[in-house]
Amino acid sequence: MGSFFERDKIVPRYKIIGLAMVVLCLLIVGKAFYTATVKREFWMDVADRLKRDSVEVKPVRGNIMSCDGRLMASSIPEYKLFMDFKAMHDSKTDTLWTDSMVMAISEGLHDIFPERPAQVFRDSLMSGYARMARNYPVWPRRVTYDVFTEVKQLPIFNLRPFKGGFHVEEFNSRQHPFGSLAGRTVGEMYGAKDSAKCGLEQSFDSTLRGKPGVVQRKKVLNKYLSITERPPVDGADIITTIDVNMQDLAERALVDELTEINADVGVAIVMEVKTGDVKAIVNMSKCADGQYRERQNHAVSDLLEPGSVFKTASMMVALDDGVVDTFYTVNCNGGVKDMYGSKMRDHNWHRGGYGVLSFGQILERSSNIGVSSIIDKYYKDNPEKFVDGLYRVGIASDLEIPLMGAARPHIRRPERKANGKFADSWYPTTLPWMSIGYETQVPPISTLTFYNAIANDGKMVRPRFVKQIVKDGQVIQEFPTTVIKERICKEKTLREIQTILYHVVSQGLGKKAGSRSFKVAGKTGTAQISQGVGGYKTGQMHYLLSFCGYFPADKPRYSCIVCIQKAGSGSGGGMSGKVFHNISEGIMAQDVKLSVSDARDSLSILVPEVKNGNLFSAEYVLSQLGVKVSDSWANLKNTSKNIWGIASTTTNEVTLAEKSEPDKNLVPDVKGMGARDAVFMLESRGLKVRIEGRGKVVAQSLGPGRKVGKGDVCSIRLN
Repeated sequence: MGSFFERDKIVPRYKIIGLAMVVLCLLIVGKAFYTATVKREFWMDVADRLKRDSVEVKPVRGNIMSCDGRLMASSIPEYKLFMDFKAMHDSKTDTLWTDSMVMAISEGLHDIFPERPAQVFRDSLMSGYARMARNYPVWPRRVTYDVFTEVKQLPIFNLRPFKGGFHVEEFNSRQHPFGSLAGRTVGEMYGAKDSAKCGLEQSFDSTLRGKPGVVQRKKVLNKYLSITERPPVDGADIITTIDVNMQDLAERALVDELTEINADVGVAIVMEVKTGDVKAIVNMSKCADGQYRERQNHAVSDLLEPGSVFKTASMMVALDDGVVDTFYTVNCNGGVKDMYGSKMRDHNWHRGGYGVLSFGQILERSSNIGVSSIIDKYYKDNPEKFVDGLYRVGIASDLEIPLMGAARPHIRRPERKANGKFADSWYPTTLPWMSIGYETQVPPISTLTFYNAIANDGKMVRPRFVKQIVKDGQVIQEFPTTVIKERICKEKTLREIQTILYHVVSQGLGKKAGSRSFKVAGKTGTAQISQGVGGYKTGQMHYLLSFCGYFPADKPRYSCIVCIQKAGSGSGGGMSGKVFHNISEGIMAQDVKLSVSDARDSLSILVPEVKNGNLFSAEYVLSQLGVKVSDSWANLKNTSKNIWGIASTTTNEVTLAEKSEPDKNLVPDVKGMGARDAVFMLESRGLKVRIEGRGKVVAQSLGPGRKVGKGDVCSIRLN
């Protein structure tokens, strides 16, 4: 190997290479020292021309949609308009900033925003220019995209942002295509802060908001480059359980009644029995201008004494514990009973009361004495058992409502001292009054959930407001129905309560909530509202009027509660029950599709009522319906002449009999005819006709057989 390695030649070469590398390193160090000292000012100027800004890019907020996919809240862009006079100055564009140019811009802004004079715009812009403001507002409020594009077409404003100085800040503006419909539940946004204020907007804010992105904006000399460091992640959409049609129906029904009775607050909730889906939720408060608007979610936040709708839970506990049965009776005397020094009254005490009532009649008539007597008799020595029963049937359950401000029911338990006696806060009257809905606080949504469980064969489900979270058309999260209690009471107890609630509507105080088209079950409630520290006696009485129930009672599909707060007397059955009736009728009318065959009674023959008049037309229609027709003019069926006559109906056929047509100069007898035939018959004789009503003619102003005079008018009344 040594023979091939010539040391004397190789080593000098390595020395030369090493020396060259040392020189190169010295040159690099020298150049760096020269740049850092001698050329420092030059490179600092270059650094000033290279700007890096980390800009946050806001994501698009997700939509809130109804159960059938209709938009209830959506984001559209809005803009705030600014001028950067310093950027305009640095880019030498301010040479265009002359008095005439500023006036032209100001007049253009005045045309777009006519509420502000051009001179005011001019003074404002000149003030910003004098201060070389970097973020000077052109207009104090947000504008739409259309307005933004108009402003951007003005002189100087139409230049690039870093040349002309005009730039914008973009916001996501929340729009509600259905206006205020379910506004408090859907939620609102703080416009200035671009943050959620209440409702589902607030509860699902992180889901709807998405994640902002970051863009690095670099300026090299006079050119700007934007490099996306982290792209924004748009918010997901949430699919609610709200049905827009039901929501609109419930809102109109409630507002109509609130307006009629001059109430202060109204609540209506509609829930689907099997799933717990909240299909409609209305919260109306009377404003200073007399209009009703959604200002607070009373349906989930109001902790008020529920009154008589609570009696169902009390009686269910007594039945379920076996201390009474449906044959149990209570003597309500004259409608007034002494309860430990306080007077318990039924609502009809001034008319002598109810006397003896059975268990079912106590709820049908909503007897305070009946309910309180049962509960006091069997639970006064052990009220803990009664309260435990209330928790057992579920009316005190925490529903975990996903809305800010939602309250859980407050049903207090009796406290005992060390000696076993009740604490001072538990009076002898506490239990009797608790049993009829006082000394407890239950929000409307909790009361409805309890009645919904009765309709759902004893299974209590949590109210559901959101079904799914969707992103780019894909479901990323489901919210299934949650069962709180598989059974709130024994099967026998449930069936007995269901029957009693049906009787409350069919023959008790809840008749106005009923329907002739389907069965309804429920309970009325009328409770006096305590006025804070003033208690119940502060002058004018204030009442909470309620009706809570479900329909159809035989195959429950929907449950509903209506609560109204008003000053002065009122009736839960008569006022809230009326709203319940209108809501239930409207929902069933929207939901049920009927065919002609559904109207036919399978046990009878359908024969329609036929009017007198043109028998050809009647015979044609009857033949199409398959109705047997008896006539005496078959030989004339091929003629083009009209056949006039009368029709009579039997159980299985229609008889058409020809009647000779009266003289053309005489007034005909049109009684029994329809409007078309009657008008034709009269006008063919030169008479003018006035019509009132609809149906068939029952009266005519000109008697039959009278001679027709020129210009005569015959008024006919139909019924």
